[in-house]
Amino acid sequence: MNGYEEIIRGYLDKAWARSEEGLREAAPAVLEAPGILTFHAFGLRCSVKRHGVFFDGVLDTGAKGVLTAIYLAVVPTRSAPLHPLKAFKEIPNSGPYQAAFAVHAEQALVPYVPTIRQNLEAILAAFSGHRNTDAPSGDFSFTLYPLPKIPLYYIIHEADDEFPAAVTCLFGGDCPSFMPLDALADVAEYTAQSLIDRCLRRHGAPS
Repeated sequence: MNGYEEIIRGYLDKAWARSEEGLREAAPAVLEAPGILTFHAFGLRCSVKRHGVFFDGVLDTGAKGVLTAIYLAVVPTRSAPLHPLKAFKEIPNSGPYQAAFAVHAEQALVPYVPTIRQNLEAILAAFSGHRNTDAPSGDFSFTLYPLPKIPLYYIIHEADDEFPAAVTCLFGGDCPSFMPLDALADVAEYTAQSLIDRCLRRHGAPS
């Protein structure tokens, strides 16, 4: 058992300490069978058992498994509002993580903006997302749910003759009370990585 597996099992022990029905409601998820919850996470079908987290049927012993287990251990039962939106830098105590967040959650997506636009409908379907009709700026905007109660609101500026492409990632207003701050930053980073992986599978590396 590697270090991540121990962490995952520790958080899953906390998660399953609730009743099955309480955990199903909080996630929210489908109770597929006793001791098996299913929902979508990071654009994949996620099954959570008492001993592990599975994506598309494969046991995950990495960071996404850890983040999913943390989420289930701490997520409250109440609903998760999308508004008011918060930039990561507006979240208290986010200073130590801001530079890494900008690089890994936002700037990493810039080369893939054309591919994201081209495949947006498939991305929205995978992440239970939707287009944003209220975006204050940008060429297109959408919300993804890497975890059921963690909305990430993206505003995309496409490149033109004057400015390069840009990506802004905002959090749904109550996200900081649904996961620890460092885990929230990691959720955004691994959501970006999931989008990049999806783009690479479809179109290869950007030129």
